[in-house]
Parts: sequence; C-alpha cells; structure tokens
Amino acid sequence: MAKLYFRYGAMGSSKSANILMVRYNYEERGQYAVLLKPRTDNRDGEREIQSRIGLSAPAEYVDDFLKEISETWSIGSDEYLHHGEKVDAVLVDEAQFLSPEEIDTLSDIVDFYEIPVICYGLRTDFRSLMFPGSKRLMEIADVIEEVPTVCWCGRRAQCNTRFANGKIVREGAQVMLGSNESYMALCRKHYKEGKLSEKD
Repeated sequence: MAKLYFRYGAMGSSKSANILMVRYNYEERGQYAVLLKPRTDNRDGEREIQSRIGLSAPAEYVDDFLKEISETWSIGSDEYLHHGEKVDAVLVDEAQFLSPEEIDTLSDIVDFYEIPVICYGLRTDFRSLMFPGSKRLMEIADVIEEVPTVCWCGRRAQCNTRFANGKIVREGAQVMLGSNESYMALCRKHYKEGKLSEKD
C-alpha cells in the first residue's frame, strides 16, 4: 500500500543527499521516481537539486508536475506515465515551501493512484514555527520520520537558526533562502541562549 512520507530535519541534516540516494535506489531497481522541488527554491539554480556533499540531479517543479497529472492521469488506470515512463514514486525536496493545497494534492497521488510520495523538508523556520507545508504534512502524512543531525555541542539539533554578523536573528520574513552562510542547526538550549559556538 502506497504511503505519504514526511522526512524532516534541521538545516545540514543531509535531506537533499538522502532524497538523491533514494532516487538512485529506485533507478538501480529499474524503477522511475519523479524528482520534484518547489519553484521557490532556486539556491542551486533552476530545476536542480544539489546536496552539500556534492551530489546533484535534475528536478522538475512541483506545480508543473501537479498541473500535468491533473490534465493527463485518470483514476483507475493500469499505469501512470510521466514523460512516457511509468511512475513508481514521487520524491519532493524542500516540501516546507509547498502550500497546504499542494500537499493535499500529493496525498491524492498516494490515495487514488497508489504511488508513494516521499517529502523531505524542514519542520520549522528560524523562529521554531512551522512552515505551512510542513504543518500540513505533520497533519496528514502516513509516516513521519526525523533525519537527525547534531548541534555543535553534540546534542540533537532541532532548531534552524538564522544568523548574521555572528548573532542569532529572531525576526524577519519566514522565507529567506540561504545555506551555511546564513543558517545553522542548534539544539534547543543553545538556540534559546543564542550560542552559535562554544566561544559565545
């Protein structure tokens, strides 16, 4: 039975590397997994997913894919094709940037087409508040799994900390794209204390 998965983790937990490895596993078995990303995420350029360890692969935009399947797929078909290939799984990176409506449509792929959908993303923003897409996934996903990472102190890191000029930033827009130059994963204690390193 197909399921909707939400695999969440703090910044730097290798979510993008994980999704690329899952795609590779499908390919090794002769199966086709569609690799998607939200249009909002343009850090690695258009239509590409890239991990910090150097893995990368071409991807498509979630909204384009959902529009295409709404126009071409019909419930009860024997197989569902994308670019002429039978779809065995749908993999979504940076799912926190999706709307709740897009998450619901991804759940339709699971429920009505029997295709597993695996979403990767952040659970919360730099203020420890949920993104709308992540909130909806937490509400309806069949399987919720943490992709773990650690704080500089060795504890579990769960806070996506935005920083500038060596200080934690606690106000601002929810979405500000960035990587190691702007964000760091901290444990809850050091997030509260504002300690970006042992020296602080």
